[in-house]
Amino acid sequence: MNKEKEYTLNQSTKQPVVIWVIFFATVISFMGLGLVDPILPAIAEKLHAVPSEVSLLFTSYNLITGIAMLITGVVSSRIGIKWTLLIGVILIAVFSALAGTSDSIWSIVSFRGGWGLGNALFIATALSAIVGLSVGGTAKAIILYEAAIGLGISVGPLLGGELGSISWRGPFYGVSVLMIIAFLVLLIKMPKVEKPRVKTSVLDPIKALKFPGLFRLGLTAFFYNIGFFTLMAFAPFVMGLDEHGLGYVFLGWGLCLAITSVFVAPKLQAKFGTIKSMCSMLILFALTLAAMGIWTDSSKIVIIAVIVAGLFLGTNNTLITTAVMQVAPVERATASAAYSFVRFIGGAIGPWMANKLAENFNSHMPFISGAIFVLLAMLVVLSGRKHLEHVDKIAH
Repeated sequence: MNKEKEYTLNQSTKQPVVIWVIFFATVISFMGLGLVDPILPAIAEKLHAVPSEVSLLFTSYNLITGIAMLITGVVSSRIGIKWTLLIGVILIAVFSALAGTSDSIWSIVSFRGGWGLGNALFIATALSAIVGLSVGGTAKAIILYEAAIGLGISVGPLLGGELGSISWRGPFYGVSVLMIIAFLVLLIKMPKVEKPRVKTSVLDPIKALKFPGLFRLGLTAFFYNIGFFTLMAFAPFVMGLDEHGLGYVFLGWGLCLAITSVFVAPKLQAKFGTIKSMCSMLILFALTLAAMGIWTDSSKIVIIAVIVAGLFLGTNNTLITTAVMQVAPVERATASAAYSFVRFIGGAIGPWMANKLAENFNSHMPFISGAIFVLLAMLVVLSGRKHLEHVDKIAH
């Protein structure tokens, strides 16, 4: 029995070098998301911007990321995975540095759009590369990818809080330096990977959405990401914490996200199935947002709720990503691009809408609205069960 366990462990850890190179770069890439979060109130204060204007840092980033997903397959199928990753990484490095030099909220918003272009080229290619090149099957590969995301998201806020306490520009420069390191590691260590035999077109991701299962998951992620980025973009403004405090809160959030994405999601999926587990996580996340909406004036409750939400977000992220990779009869890169195109549009709407609701109504409304959208995501999954039930059969 011990030999069997040892063999399984070795199989999950003995991945090709290229996988660990991409893993490292993915960690650094997603550190960029968390690095910025602790400085949102500071940017609003220093640049004399209202929260809805600051939220556009997420909106421009997600909007361009979503649209650019349509060209990721076109680029990677022509220049190869390695150079697509390298171009994505260097674009993030350049535009994050430019954001750090900016003196107006609108120039930062613009540079975040360029950052989103680099992000799209990197994350879509990284996911398909890890799934395609790893040892142990799709499910284990996605867990590895989600672990990299969770690690990056959890460490990012801590570093962002430390750098942000020195200057709000610090996290932007920090991202740039880290991405240059990732660029050098990929350039030196990543071997050349063969280009796909079939060159994809811009329309391929759009055509892939005709498959009901993939469309359902994309729509689910669209609504879910409105709630996700409501928490990311609005919660910092009601917690009443400085950069250090926000960094520690989102560190706890990210750790919960990382742990559940790796250890909890596979167990829930094996015991209850993907659909039931996903619906449960969406309901729990919606209830968490609702609690934040009811007790918005209590910073302690909001802080605890943000950290607890990481448990549900990490689990759901792994479940939905695994389902996307298995649900549509198209290439993984195309499925990833189609799904990401839809979900990032939701991520673009959520931050701006949340802060506008707060400005026009009150600080409770963004969280209540986010909870409603997450419940809509759950209903989309439930109503499309017949298109998704085969996912568990594939997984096993």
